[in-house]
Amino acid sequence: MAFSKFLLFLILLFSLVSFSEAQSKRKRKIIIAAVTEARTYRGTPYVYGGMSRNGIDCSGLMYNCFKEVGIDLPRTAREQSKFGRKKGWGSIRPGDIVYFKFKEKGKKKWWHSGMITDTTDPNEIKFIHASTSRGVVESTLNQDYYKDNVKKFRRVIK
Repeated sequence: MAFSKFLLFLILLFSLVSFSEAQSKRKRKIIIAAVTEARTYRGTPYVYGGMSRNGIDCSGLMYNCFKEVGIDLPRTAREQSKFGRKKGWGSIRPGDIVYFKFKEKGKKKWWHSGMITDTTDPNEIKFIHASTSRGVVESTLNQDYYKDNVKKFRRVIK
């Protein structure tokens, strides 16, 4: 009887490990697909409220890329920033969304977002976003302009 319980325990343990590995592979595929989709937009001009390859804004880019992998986000960066699980600097990974809150002199605060694409080098974390002046580009998060205005990170790929 004790041997049967032990054998059942081992079978369950190996099943859980296999399930966990399969889930991790699935998650990695979704992350790669989302990052790859975002990179296909590089060079697309910035258009406020845009949702296409003719012109797109930051939240439109996030909306389209995550929709492509089966994740429905709200349309605006501010609303998107409430979706998913909050993460800190030390736990971000590709596929996470970074949110910025900028305040320019004489203007009201505005939200901006981008997708983390590479965390291999912690001193050069890459993210892709729709820049108002350069269109869709990949930038380095560690630059003071971006780093100083990070509001939060969210993980939407579970």
